[in-house]
This record gives sequence, structure tokens and C-alpha cells, in this order.
Amino acid sequence: MVRILFVCHGNICRSPMAEFVLRDMVKKAGCMADYEIASAATSSEELGNPVYPPAKKKLREHGIGTPENDLGVSTKRARRITDADYDQYDYLIGMDDANIRNMNKKYRNDPEGKIYTLMEFTDRPGSVADPWYTGDFEATWRDVSEGCKGLLDYLRRRT
Repeated sequence: MVRILFVCHGNICRSPMAEFVLRDMVKKAGCMADYEIASAATSSEELGNPVYPPAKKKLREHGIGTPENDLGVSTKRARRITDADYDQYDYLIGMDDANIRNMNKKYRNDPEGKIYTLMEFTDRPGSVADPWYTGDFEATWRDVSEGCKGLLDYLRRRT
């Protein structure tokens, strides 16, 4: 089983979008049992809060988080990364450089090479657009979808 933890600042927009987009992709591919997919925050600002409503709306527009395909969207609550996450997950995937810096601090500069940015798995490395500041959930959707597709392709090549 491959274990993936998506990480952003608050765990209410980008990282849960990535969590549920990848869950949807592996469900459609018929390989959900091969993956454990979750998300978390580097900060404590949003702990316990649900997925941000505009992020939920964008997921629903694409058939994710609906009654027929909830995938856990309705029960997701923001949580913070823990020390145990480093040992539990094979891939810790941040949405931007600030997430990567915070994870490297927490996880002793990543001695096992588990920390990546989501966009590393695309042809355009960089940050996933942050809709908290831009309000542009469509741009975030595009980045997350492209990143998750690239990640899944990468993981399939490795197995």
C-alpha cells in the first residue's frame, strides 16, 4: 500500500482538494485498496474546521463530494501534521514552498526523502494556486488535478 499525505497551511482548501481528487482518481482506476490518502495542515489556525465551502463547491462541480461520491468530503475536518505522520506516510506532498519549509523543520530536513511539492509531478513545477488569497478556485482545481494525475502516473511507473 502507498500512503500519501497532502499538506497545506490550513487543511481546508488545497490539501483536502488534492486528497479527494486523488481518491476519486484511484476509485475510478479500481485501485483504492492500494492507496491510503489523507491531508493535513502545517498550522493550527483551522483545526477541526470542515473543507472550505468554495472548495467543496468546486469538488462537487466535478462530481466529488456528492451523495453518490462523497469519498469523505462531508466528514473531513482540518488537522495538523504530527510527528507520527513522517513514519506513517510514504509521500508528504506540500502545496507550496512555505509548506515544504514547515515540513522540513518538523521532520528534521526529510532524512528519508519523502517530501515533495505536488507540482513536481507536472511539467510546470511551482506552487499550487492558493485560493484563500486569490479566490480563484478554478486555478486551484487545475493545479490540483494536473498534479494528482502526474503523481498517480509517477506512482504507477514505480510499481
